[in-house]
Amino acid sequence: MTQKPIAPKHPYKEQPDKAFWKKNVSDHYPLDIPDWYSKKFPISNLSIATAGSCFAQHIGKQLKDKGFKFIDVEPAPNFLPNESHLNYGYSMYSARYGNVYSSKQLLQLIQRAYGEFEPEETYWLKDGGYVDPFRPTIEPEPYVSIAELETHREHHFRCVRKMFEQSQVFVFTLGLTETWVSKQDGSAFPIAPGVSGGLYDPEKYKLLNLSCMEVIKDMMTFFKHARRVNNKMRFLLTVSPVPLMATASDKNVIVATMHSKSILRAAAGFLADRLGYVDYFPSYEIISSHVMRGQFYNPDMRTVSHYGVDYVMEQFFKEHQPPTKIVKQDKEEEVYDEDKVFCDEELLAAFGS
Repeated sequence: MTQKPIAPKHPYKEQPDKAFWKKNVSDHYPLDIPDWYSKKFPISNLSIATAGSCFAQHIGKQLKDKGFKFIDVEPAPNFLPNESHLNYGYSMYSARYGNVYSSKQLLQLIQRAYGEFEPEETYWLKDGGYVDPFRPTIEPEPYVSIAELETHREHHFRCVRKMFEQSQVFVFTLGLTETWVSKQDGSAFPIAPGVSGGLYDPEKYKLLNLSCMEVIKDMMTFFKHARRVNNKMRFLLTVSPVPLMATASDKNVIVATMHSKSILRAAAGFLADRLGYVDYFPSYEIISSHVMRGQFYNPDMRTVSHYGVDYVMEQFFKEHQPPTKIVKQDKEEEVYDEDKVFCDEELLAAFGS
């Protein structure tokens, strides 16, 4: 009796539908593509802090609106109108540090807050006053004295320490690899000296375009510092889908953007694959993947529409169920567009004419 041949086994035999392009992409309308994300650990009942590039402001806003335990350790004073919050750096993130674009900025934030790194430059001159080199746009007008600046900074650092000590999940959106640093001590700034305070001097400053390994090293060191303060802290990484406003390299801005985002995505994937306390959410892929035909970008093909933000967060909330019921906002109440976030990078647009 002839035996029926046994079908050969191979690694793809048992793969789910989401692993195959035809089943997961070609056979679906783009907005119906399933299984974008599977959570590594739950966060719905944990205290959450956020930081990162401009896109991270949308994430924090939606977490707060959906009833998650969003931490804001440096809230706006009661007398400041809501429409003025962003102008003064409030309601952007869990503390008033402004946009933290790079891994090096993030690492130095926690080091400075705990006195482990003291930069040589503590202020920049601007319009007859003084600004903080590490958050030069945090207020619409410069401080009138160095003493006033330092008082605000010390209060801010107390809030940052409180945030790291109280949060159980830290959400960080990686935005840029290009960062301007001091040649003297390696201080990393959110924007180039001279753009919003200070004077650019090529003898004092240089462009640092972080490599994948440099990003990984910065983030690993940051995790070590944060978990030394709070050994139960977990981290959720995302990569901003917002392209560069401008590049200081010799590349076309589109090429520079792809270079930067590829490095950040590779670094985030490396960290999430190897560390049990690090998860990755693919907001970058959902917005910028070619299968989405660019539908989530505004006409400038850079800023993400409220529709795109809502779709991204819809995928997120499929895995992380909000503690409270999601109420669909009326169109006139929707606030998730480019006008409702504050980006230091936008200042560079003035030099592109």
